[in-house]
Amino acid sequence: MKFTNVLSSNGKALPALIDADGQRYWPLSELAVPFSGSLEQLIGQWDHLKAGLTPHGDGLPLEGATLLAPLSPTRNIFCVGKNYHEHAAEFSQSGFDHSAKDGEIAPQFPVIFTKTPESVIGHHATIPLHASVTRQLDYEAELAVIIGKGGKGISREDAYAHVWGYTIINDMTARDLQKNHRQWFLGKSLDGLCPMGPWVVTADAFNPQDATIECWVNGTLRQQANVRDLIFDIPALIECLSAGIELKPGDVISTGTPAGVGIGFTPPRFLQAGDTVRIAIEGIGTLENRIAQH
Repeated sequence: MKFTNVLSSNGKALPALIDADGQRYWPLSELAVPFSGSLEQLIGQWDHLKAGLTPHGDGLPLEGATLLAPLSPTRNIFCVGKNYHEHAAEFSQSGFDHSAKDGEIAPQFPVIFTKTPESVIGHHATIPLHASVTRQLDYEAELAVIIGKGGKGISREDAYAHVWGYTIINDMTARDLQKNHRQWFLGKSLDGLCPMGPWVVTADAFNPQDATIECWVNGTLRQQANVRDLIFDIPALIECLSAGIELKPGDVISTGTPAGVGIGFTPPRFLQAGDTVRIAIEGIGTLENRIAQH
């Protein structure tokens, strides 16, 4: 199943069920068993509600509708750095990585940082240029995991039982801020630097162990990999995070980006005003956003 938030006529988020082809939608309040809560509330009550989430009537055309971010996280998004071998290498060689030990390329343990909830924007939303604070905007195509069943001390063997679904995240980064401040939070968390969507896909409809992730900038393919190539896979990340932090329904874990980001080129290819970034993950969909003109 697929879900997202559609902009309603009164300017509010309208949680909706999306058909398998991504062509039509049904507001959750108009399903066979109506639900009036948010998608975060739906995730928290999933086991009790999922049987009633069936379409009623023909639905509405998605074409022409404005999609908002499928989730509105209340906590920071958990993110993972340097989680593909080739990207870890390109980052190490770029001169922008101040987090590594001498001689280290691939990390020994997951590199965890966060992005604020306010950084989240939806499909086709404009990414702010932030020209007054950065000149080095970069893109990072990533698979994101959505927690359904919360918990603490989750073993890797039980990890997938705690996953509700998946989505796409563009882990946008102000590289100069990331480098200058010697930690990643500020460079990752500027407003609008976390495009998410176009929707969320439930765990039963996606294979996280074999899916292609691709990213294009202005129509040119920059990133292409399979998510099975993660250094630390999804169970390892859930086990690591939950060891001392209680994960909650609706938490988002962005799993890391493959090689091909802007700093991986010589010279670096940073995003410019008006550039378009399009990310596709097989089995989920396509997330596309444009950098603001000014």
